Amino acid sequence: MVEDPEEGMLSWDESVFRDERVFEIDYLPETFEHRESQLQGLQYALRPAVRGSRPLNALVQGPPGTGKTTAVQKLFGELSAQSGVRTVRVNCQVDSTRYAVFSRLFEGIFEYEPPSSGVSFKKLFGQVADRLVEEEEVLVVALDDVNYLFYENEASDTLYSLIRAHETYPGVRAGVVVISSDLSLDAIEELDARVQSVFRPEEVYFPVYDASEIVDILDERVRKGFREGVLAPSVLDRVAELTADSGGDLRVGIDLLRRAGLNAEMRASRTVEREDVEDAYEQSKYVHLSRSLRGLAESERALVRTIAEHGGAQAGEVYEAFHEETGLGYTRYSEIVNKLDQLGVIEAEYAEMEGRGRSRALSLAYDDEAVLERLE
Repeated sequence: MVEDPEEGMLSWDESVFRDERVFEIDYLPETFEHRESQLQGLQYALRPAVRGSRPLNALVQGPPGTGKTTAVQKLFGELSAQSGVRTVRVNCQVDSTRYAVFSRLFEGIFEYEPPSSGVSFKKLFGQVADRLVEEEEVLVVALDDVNYLFYENEASDTLYSLIRAHETYPGVRAGVVVISSDLSLDAIEELDARVQSVFRPEEVYFPVYDASEIVDILDERVRKGFREGVLAPSVLDRVAELTADSGGDLRVGIDLLRRAGLNAEMRASRTVEREDVEDAYEQSKYVHLSRSLRGLAESERALVRTIAEHGGAQAGEVYEAFHEETGLGYTRYSEIVNKLDQLGVIEAEYAEMEGRGRSRALSLAYDDEAVLERLE
């Protein structure tokens, strides 16, 4: 009997995926394992909101891809089901000024965006406060990726307005959950003294998942996202290994599973093989870089391109090229350099220059081609 060469191959209307959405980075899983103590810490801080009291503030820290945002979203889902509690999560990578944060709060409370211009911060703040008092609601705000507020020197003013809101607007009850993935940032120490004196948060740390925890979590995604038999345990182990090699960032593993599945479909295969995973990793390992670049303003992207073209050059030389392209001055240039350095997109190393003292040499922290490809 002659074997059918098409046997074991996908047809055009078939897929290895049961539910591809399971492998999207912002997918909220039904089960959330290996973070019991962190959830308890957050519940302790936020529980007073359910009783109509002002919740404790919380500082959530940990490396990228360790479940911080997912944990907060899980608890916010439970809190928002309670009457008298309003939850709003703000992505500070996108909304990185005090005004932008309060615009997002306005949208979360009124369910429509405020006017794009012509409304002062004081008026915007007042409308938000009046509605909370009128509805007798407790507000819980999550400032996700709060490090971006620090990069723009907006963190102290933003937190001060939120934490001291009850003094300006009697009757307002608000608490803040601050989320940061920048382990080099001492969020409390970097705040103004006026904010430090009142911002005494519960601190909740999310460590990197260990190897067995990575396998558990990714296996749950595999069972929900792929059809039965698509991904063998040995292939899952390789995905988990590559995830661990990428600093334990689960977003790498989740993206890797999706891309590996797409690679299998490109081969019209009903199973995901190790070669699909290895090929996919060349893209998935840059998940953190892609996310960082997406949040940059055009002037910041212009500086990244300039550094790529002048890799290893002194800061002054890079500035000349950057200024010629953008017309921006040295102060703004220096601020952008510091931000990109804190994000881990570039490396700014100090070195002694003969007759010139110490100077910074700027270079990209990733492969030049990989960065430029993701800027396009």
